[in-house]
Amino acid sequence: MHPKLDAGQILRLITTSLEDDKAENILTISLDAKSAMADYMVVASGVSSRQITAMAQHLEFKLKQKKVDVLGMEGLRQADWILIDANDVIVHIFRPEVREFYGLERMWANDTSAEIVQVGSDA
Repeated sequence: MHPKLDAGQILRLITTSLEDDKAENILTISLDAKSAMADYMVVASGVSSRQITAMAQHLEFKLKQKKVDVLGMEGLRQADWILIDANDVIVHIFRPEVREFYGLERMWANDTSAEIVQVGSDA
């Protein structure tokens, strides 16, 4: 039996999975005092719809393995922008041009760079 993961552990599981799948520009945004819907938002990019779909499916599998409730997953069919609601952590995986168009990190971060954490590197 798996013990219930807290928001920080779920966040680490998600960012590790995305890094393993070669996601680009992974950002974590704390939603503390901004929203009651979740503790964190993760925004990441993939280079193609196929990669984005694979990342989302791998992530869903890993979350379910650890008994994390996946409350919803939207966008798999189009795979331009996939949203995964992992209860305490909301994940957005985009194609780069779609991510730029919607600019979620700009909207949620309120230009406070201390609240955005870049994970991994763009090599």
